[in-house]
Amino acid sequence: MQVHETPLPPARLMALEKHGDERGFFARMFCAREFEAVGLEHNFVQVNNSFSARRATLRGLHYQLPPAAEAKLVRCVRGTLYDAILDLRPDSPSFGKSFGVELSAENRLMIYVPRGFAHAILTLEDKSEAFYFSSAFYTPEQERGVRWNDPRFAIPWPIEPAEISAKDRSWPDFDPVFHGSEKLVGLR
Repeated sequence: MQVHETPLPPARLMALEKHGDERGFFARMFCAREFEAVGLEHNFVQVNNSFSARRATLRGLHYQLPPAAEAKLVRCVRGTLYDAILDLRPDSPSFGKSFGVELSAENRLMIYVPRGFAHAILTLEDKSEAFYFSSAFYTPEQERGVRWNDPRFAIPWPIEPAEISAKDRSWPDFDPVFHGSEKLVGLR
């Protein structure tokens, strides 16, 4: 796979290296050795599948506090989605900055989301589906979220979300105590 920098290190974009013939192609989505060689976490413990029936469905911005903080590797396998990440590591020079990228079944891009980053997907077409690997088990008591339209961060969404869960609509404005930013210090 080809690993590309993003404006928010150590987040990365990854493109599959396709090896093809008349039948189609083969590509490796994940290799622990390749991740380790570029300094990325590679011990994933869960693989999750997210399907959204309608365009403009937002899921996120989610993350977990330590010790359940997680890195993710996300790929769209059907349709198209906008994947947004937000750096919440208070010791980071990019704290409070976001980055977004279009992931689709066609472009086969993946995004590596480091620990200490909030993450969301916004579907750009009906029937969009994502797979994502997670380096920590889901731990509800450690789960936190940032509201998609928190004015402190002003994330530039490509379209207005139309479908949002009650939980995701109700996250409070950013508060370092609730959001545990002191616990996210030093996460890489």
